[in-house]
Amino acid sequence: MDTASSYQELYEKAAHIGNLSKVDETLYWDEQVMMPEGGTPARSAQRAAVATAQHRALTDERLGQLLGHLETSDLDGDQSAVVREVARERRDATCVSEDLVNRIQAALSDAQPAWRNARENNDFSTFEPELRRIIELKREYADQFDHDSRFETLFSVGEFSEPYLPFSRVEEILSRLREDLPPLIEEIQDSSVDPPTLFEGSFPADKQRELHRDALTYVGYNWEHGRFDEAPHPFSNGTPYDARVTTRFDESNLLVGLTSTLHEFGHSTYTRGLPKEHLGTPLGEARSMVVHESQSRLWENHVCRSREFWEGFLPTVKEQFPSIDAEVDKVYAAANRVSVGPLRGHADELTYHLHILVRFEVEKALIEDDLDVVEVPAVWNDKMEEYLGVRPDTDAEGCLQDIHWSVGSIASFQNYTLGSMLAAQLFDAARHDIPNLNEHLQDGEFAPLREWLRKEIHQHGQRYKTPELIERATGEPLSAEPFLTYATNKFGAIYDL
Repeated sequence: MDTASSYQELYEKAAHIGNLSKVDETLYWDEQVMMPEGGTPARSAQRAAVATAQHRALTDERLGQLLGHLETSDLDGDQSAVVREVARERRDATCVSEDLVNRIQAALSDAQPAWRNARENNDFSTFEPELRRIIELKREYADQFDHDSRFETLFSVGEFSEPYLPFSRVEEILSRLREDLPPLIEEIQDSSVDPPTLFEGSFPADKQRELHRDALTYVGYNWEHGRFDEAPHPFSNGTPYDARVTTRFDESNLLVGLTSTLHEFGHSTYTRGLPKEHLGTPLGEARSMVVHESQSRLWENHVCRSREFWEGFLPTVKEQFPSIDAEVDKVYAAANRVSVGPLRGHADELTYHLHILVRFEVEKALIEDDLDVVEVPAVWNDKMEEYLGVRPDTDAEGCLQDIHWSVGSIASFQNYTLGSMLAAQLFDAARHDIPNLNEHLQDGEFAPLREWLRKEIHQHGQRYKTPELIERATGEPLSAEPFLTYATNKFGAIYDL
């Protein structure tokens, strides 16, 4: 078997598999943004057909033959990376039957409208049967693999997975945050400093929409290759040619929607920065959800919540919302006000991670069969009271607030926190490498940061495993330390600690 022709055939098959995934993403975008609710049965069949086609392509005998030859061949770095990633995906796919793939996809399609209706009506019981079905299927999926636990399997395998970070490292980082964040939050709550609530009030959605478009333009969103729409839960997906952003408006809080939009801008910037010439293949795909979330959390927090951002963008905000009548220092403090509440999407940079710990522990108990689905609202509320000192008034403010379970994203919430840790490391490295980065941001010049991220993260696709990609970009392994140092310094200054 000729190595060059075998690799080319494998590469083309990988691109086909990757493009099938992008077809499903487009179907999902339409489902969330455009499709009438009555279209669910047909969409369920369509997405199941795509999932089946992808599974068959991955488990195809010819693909196995090509990998068998290429895994023992002399390849260059990029070729080795493609073979490694396709082999990993194939190994995962061959552990799972086509029937199980179809049953999972059907369950998720049915769960979408059920979740929306349950949240709108503050009634977990109407979503409970769908969630029970999803949890049972996810347990069945996890049981096809050989890991220490079902939860670790779902962390390491599948659409929302992180295949190369040891789960022990994840638990170490979460343990460190569980230990260090509550005392810092308590110290802030005891501070005599009380930042203003400038972003709370009445902010009509139509005016917010205009402001968000201005914000996206300000930070460099390419409108020729994207869209901006509303969805029940914000998300971004697409390709380097078409990276779309969605958001959701809160008419009582201007900051919530704005940070959400710029969070999704971070995702779209990563997508746009992937190598076009490798579209669909591992070299043209994002490394993992952890790395993806590092990009969104970096733009959301290290840029959007920075004093430099507000120095440049505040005049636009004041023009559209004259009620934001304050100087930069007060607006900056208001954008970083630490306030405990039941909603993750409304959370500040610090209490956010306590929300993640609640979800992490609930999901782990569900998957490991230590918690029955019917008990979720009560256990959720108990943990919210334990970690944050608040108890949700409704199911919509509690366990129904996020879309993730209804799209099959189980054992993934901790990736938001891991991405936040990586965002702090990356921003430190960017400040070291880019002269006068703060001045660039203050002047509305975001290209230097975007180009640094493209060079260090985006352009590599899945060329490197996650730990190597992180160390190449930052010089250090993933750690909670840079985030904790950043948070202590930033909030210590704001709250005069």
